[in-house]
Amino acid sequence: MANGFPLLPKKLPANSLNKLRNPFCKSLCSHHVEPPPNPPQPTAEPTTADPHDQTHCRHEQVRKLRILLQNNRTDTARRLLKSLLPSSSPCDLFSLFSLSSPSLKTTFSNLLLSLCADSNLPDQATDVYQLMKNDNVYLDLSSFNAYLESLVRSGQYQKTLDLFNEVVCCGIRVDKFTYGKAVQAAVKMGDLERGMGILTDMKRLGVRANGFVYNMLIGGLCKEKRVEDARKLFDEMIRKRVAANRVTYNTLIDGYCKAGDLEEAFRVRVRMKEENVEPSIVTFNTLLSGVCRGKRMEEVTRVLEEMKSYGFVPDGFTYSIIFDGHSRCGNVEAAVDMFDEVVQKGVQINGYTCSILLNGLCKEGKVDKAEEILRKLIENGLVPTEVIYNTIVNGYCRAGEMDKALSTVEQMEIHGLKPSCITFNMLISKFCDSGDMVEAAEWVKKMAGRGVAPDSQTYNILIDGFGRSCQFESCFQILEEMESNGVKPNVVSYGSLVNRLCKDGRLLEAEITLRDMINRGVLPNAQIYNMLIDGHCTAGKIKDAFRFFDEMKTSGIVPTVVTHNSLIHGLCKKGRLVEAEELALQIESEGLKPDVITYNSLLSGYSDLQNTEKAMELYESMKNAGIKPTLKTFHPLISVCSKDGVVLMEKVVQEMLQMNLTPDRPIYNECIHCYSKHGDVQKVLALYEEMVDCGVQPDKMTYNSLITARFKEGKLQEVKVLFDEMKARGLVPKADTYSILIKGHCDLNDCSGAYLLYREMLENGFLPDISSCNELVSGLRKQGRLKETQLILSEMSITKGLDNWCTNEDLSAVAKM
Repeated sequence: MANGFPLLPKKLPANSLNKLRNPFCKSLCSHHVEPPPNPPQPTAEPTTADPHDQTHCRHEQVRKLRILLQNNRTDTARRLLKSLLPSSSPCDLFSLFSLSSPSLKTTFSNLLLSLCADSNLPDQATDVYQLMKNDNVYLDLSSFNAYLESLVRSGQYQKTLDLFNEVVCCGIRVDKFTYGKAVQAAVKMGDLERGMGILTDMKRLGVRANGFVYNMLIGGLCKEKRVEDARKLFDEMIRKRVAANRVTYNTLIDGYCKAGDLEEAFRVRVRMKEENVEPSIVTFNTLLSGVCRGKRMEEVTRVLEEMKSYGFVPDGFTYSIIFDGHSRCGNVEAAVDMFDEVVQKGVQINGYTCSILLNGLCKEGKVDKAEEILRKLIENGLVPTEVIYNTIVNGYCRAGEMDKALSTVEQMEIHGLKPSCITFNMLISKFCDSGDMVEAAEWVKKMAGRGVAPDSQTYNILIDGFGRSCQFESCFQILEEMESNGVKPNVVSYGSLVNRLCKDGRLLEAEITLRDMINRGVLPNAQIYNMLIDGHCTAGKIKDAFRFFDEMKTSGIVPTVVTHNSLIHGLCKKGRLVEAEELALQIESEGLKPDVITYNSLLSGYSDLQNTEKAMELYESMKNAGIKPTLKTFHPLISVCSKDGVVLMEKVVQEMLQMNLTPDRPIYNECIHCYSKHGDVQKVLALYEEMVDCGVQPDKMTYNSLITARFKEGKLQEVKVLFDEMKARGLVPKADTYSILIKGHCDLNDCSGAYLLYREMLENGFLPDISSCNELVSGLRKQGRLKETQLILSEMSITKGLDNWCTNEDLSAVAKM
């Protein structure tokens, strides 16, 4: 009993606080576990035997235990005690032995505690520990360590740390095994700082940490992606001559792989070889997982060859990693080729490996091939799982082949597998996506008919589907149905409804839904407030948007960058740029960072105000902040720069191209419009040709600029060709195009052509603008075509009122004729 310690009394002596030596320990009182009430007295067992005989039998067994312990036959005593545990509670045995053999209480108690711990009975061990504590029984360190290990094994990490702190804070020396269990508990809880603190205390107290402690901490750090901190601990481990084993190296390799630093992962593997630490199949699977995640499939062969050189045969899990790698690279053909090779080698494909391969094929739309492979595997003895069939069902749903998806569900049932909620939810979701809400609702009934109760996700899918179809009454009915069926609506249920109501402009109903949600005890999150704020900003109701912003903060919900961006965008659309910039500065004061959307909104605002200087200043600030511009950055930037001339516009476009951003239609249109306005017809035509060659389809704005450019050349025939081409592409000309054509023909003194276009314009339900009408009337008057002039004035007086059109002396003069 030399390696032991007395258990703590219920109340520590007043001077016991002087023994607290570990700074990471809290007050013992905060960790003290209340002892149970008076130990339960032995009770009669519920059997038909005579209770007196049972008691006598138990006393006889205790007598035998006493004799065995007196003769130091501990192993035999342990076996006897273990045989008694199923029928007698540890508390009963403790009480009985304490009464009959008080001199051997310490030996027996420690034996009982360690036996409960080793038998995976942590709760019973806790009861024994408390009884020992109440009686102030001297506790053997090995029994205490076994007890701690049982707590860790059962996931009772907080209790492990509480007990560890309790003994260490009272100055009781424990060994490295005890420290190891405490570190393990802290890491398992995700409290790495506490784990590192325990290691620090070990060093301070001169307790040499072993490989287990270092491995646990390195593993915890890698899991939190703190791989550089893990490496520092590894280096410390080597400096202190603590042997790094296979687990250490595998953990570090995995950490670097998951962090995307494959070069360092391979360097750790080289060091592992230099230290003569034998790898395992886990080592190579980890490296394969890293190269496949990094889409470096050319390195797979090298890793496999090294793996085989150590005598390891790739297993199903190995191939599942490689299948996933090919899928990530979009090379499912290579995955299929490898599958054929694997089958020929006779490698057994399990359900997990199969599901990885099939999932890759389904993502690429090769669902028929996936089903063909599944059939082959079933023929070769694979027992399909629900996950495998769900993969196929999901693949057909995504491809829109619902007949095949339903057929797969039937095959699933033929193989004795019952479709689950997940299966039905995939089908229902697809019907909702395609807008077939009748069929979606029908499948909910079929689902219930097959004994599968709809879950919250099922209802949420329906709410979102009906919301997209603007069938909001059905959405509210589903919320009521959920409640009546015992399924509590969650934040997603309400979020889908609020989102759809906001997008449909039904902002009052969206707010009512928010209030109903809160009244039913479902707390809204930042996303729901963001929807409401964005909806009100889009509708121009900035005051209401800020009302929700204030409510959000009052409710303790932290606004996100998305929240601020919606408000900034709304303010910019209203031209309130000063307030928008102030709000952007507020983002950083709240510990957040403005993103590309923040800057794009501000740029759009200054572009609308045609403030080129401020827009360029923002653009430079954005780059200096390390925020990469997007195409949406250049839309307003090029637009505002083009107002200041071709040179600045070209400079910005060149920067955009250097960032490997491919111009889209708005950017081509802005550039073509700018060149057209400045009369550079050759650049207009060159850009148009480039645009079409790149597969960017022109729109009406493109043709308006092209037509304007051709007018400046005086080429009416080319204008007609463009106008006909525009209509041939299905782009129906509207008032802006007709006004450009009328004005252009008038400028070239082709009033006849302008008048014909005017007539076509009226027939199509459009009216010319004041300027075009003035030019047409003026031109016709000069040519003496007073009949057409009078007709135009008459038509304009009927449709718009004459006063609206008498904007110059020429038209007024004609009106008086």
